Amino acid sequence: MICEDGYCAVPGAAEARKPILPGSTIGILGGGQLGRMLAHSGSRLGYKFVTLDPTPDSPCGQTAQQIVAGYSDREAARELAKRSDVITYEFENVDADVAAMLEQESYVPQGSKLLHTTQHRLREKRAIEAAGARVAPYAEVDSLASLREAASSLGLPAVLKTATGGYDGKGQWVLRSEDQLAPAWSEAEKAGTELVLEKFISFELEISVIAARRPSGEVKTFPPAENVHVDNILHLSIVPARISDEVRAEAERLAVSIAETLGAVGLIAVEMFVASDGTLYVNELAPRPHNSGHYTMEACRTSQFEQHIRAICDLPLGDPSLLTPVVMANILGEHIPPLLAWMESRDAEAERLGVEPKVHLYGKAEAKNKRKMGHVNVLAAHTESALAWISQSNIWRV
Repeated sequence: MICEDGYCAVPGAAEARKPILPGSTIGILGGGQLGRMLAHSGSRLGYKFVTLDPTPDSPCGQTAQQIVAGYSDREAARELAKRSDVITYEFENVDADVAAMLEQESYVPQGSKLLHTTQHRLREKRAIEAAGARVAPYAEVDSLASLREAASSLGLPAVLKTATGGYDGKGQWVLRSEDQLAPAWSEAEKAGTELVLEKFISFELEISVIAARRPSGEVKTFPPAENVHVDNILHLSIVPARISDEVRAEAERLAVSIAETLGAVGLIAVEMFVASDGTLYVNELAPRPHNSGHYTMEACRTSQFEQHIRAICDLPLGDPSLLTPVVMANILGEHIPPLLAWMESRDAEAERLGVEPKVHLYGKAEAKNKRKMGHVNVLAAHTESALAWISQSNIWRV
């Protein structure tokens, strides 16, 4: 076991284990939609599931046994360990200390070290650099004075981010002029966490590559997805991404390097900016299934969810190659009424364009505005046809 600051990676210990075969129980820290889709895929392989989540009847809890408790509840975590042959996590904001405790009492092949690293932007950036990848120039800031100094050194525009927490644009402030520094600092320091200023990278597009690594060392990558955000929330993932073969190969190489250097087990999503000259900058990591990998559910020979199960159980990884062009579109709370109305009737426009929309809803109790409620994978002969269908559809016009 390789440990640092009390957090461990267990590639050596994992290699000595036998594969975890179907019939075993997989415990999931987190009961959201990613856990739900893991349970769907793993159940088809013959695995059983139990999840720990504080929300009764969680999305994952609808398809698995559920322990209703907070992520920091150590006794509940121990109960999860007793009922599981292997434990995974479905999002990175679970308690890293609990994951570290579980390593001592159960089998957590992902380890707590990677979780500890990716929960903190500064640790994450240093780890990415250690893997030989570029990140946007950055500086740690701990006062308004240091923010001014960093802004002067890095230049504006820049983005002030909380080092921990934050998702879908939360915990971020875009700074375009000096007079925005003080108000942003006043808001940011309320988060009570370390802060980092990142130089704003002028990029052509955003992509992500999801790599899978099993404890015995096999690594495979899914085709890069081109990602489009609206209001800092992922709206579309376009596959194949509209990038050159050289950029595609380099993106996949970087994802493999990061997975191997960090000793990842299971999936790790690597989000990147593509500059106008093709230079890649890694933006952030997610050591789990990822929203931008949902397209794999129908469009690849193996989905990201099945691949994650295979990886943590140390089974041979599946073929991740693309079967068909696809565009994934997220369904937010405000999109649910028009989506349900669309599902009632035959879609002549989809037939005309030759696309096949596949709906996935997550079973969340309340459809809140801007909350991810599901997604649609639009299969097509060409991504242009899928994009045309999404553009003309009433679902996303609210």
